[in-house]
Amino acid sequence: MTTTTAATPTTPVRRRGPRWRAVVPWTSVVVVAIVAAFLWPTAWGGSTSLTIVAGHSMEPTLVTGDLVVGRSGPVAVGDVVVYQPDDVDGHVVHRVVGGSATEGWVMRGDNNTWDDIWTPTSDDVVGVVRWRLPHVGSALTALTSPTAWVALVLLVAGWYLWPAREEAELVDESEEAAEAEGEVRRA
Repeated sequence: MTTTTAATPTTPVRRRGPRWRAVVPWTSVVVVAIVAAFLWPTAWGGSTSLTIVAGHSMEPTLVTGDLVVGRSGPVAVGDVVVYQPDDVDGHVVHRVVGGSATEGWVMRGDNNTWDDIWTPTSDDVVGVVRWRLPHVGSALTALTSPTAWVALVLLVAGWYLWPAREEAELVDESEEAAEAEGEVRRA
């Protein structure tokens, strides 16, 4: 008796890479989205303000060149806040020493013996300082200076324009090294 079996079509086995290869890109997108939402600036409707400290009025708490991260939220006496006075181009970072949200906050720098002339309301407060990043503001200022950009352009231009070693030179050097090694072995 003879038995015949029908040939079954074989489908190629598709090999899958590790699962993490599919997960990593999506995880990266989610992490970037969360960080972007967290750092979305108040100027664009977000809750975060980044301010570089300039001056000595908040020493020793904050020093020139620190980067402070402010988040919008309720203000209380004792908080260090970033606020925008009406007649000043820029932000002021000072401590709330009194007042109220409706009538205006009384502000003072930690290193000052006098109160600020401005009494910002809650609408003027850009954010309550949550974190201080020492010297990061100085680094950012340096990176955005024209001198830094000129140095970067010169570095990149030098990298591309520097004469490359020819492949023939590399071969000659390796042959010389091999010959020298052979002479050492013979001796």
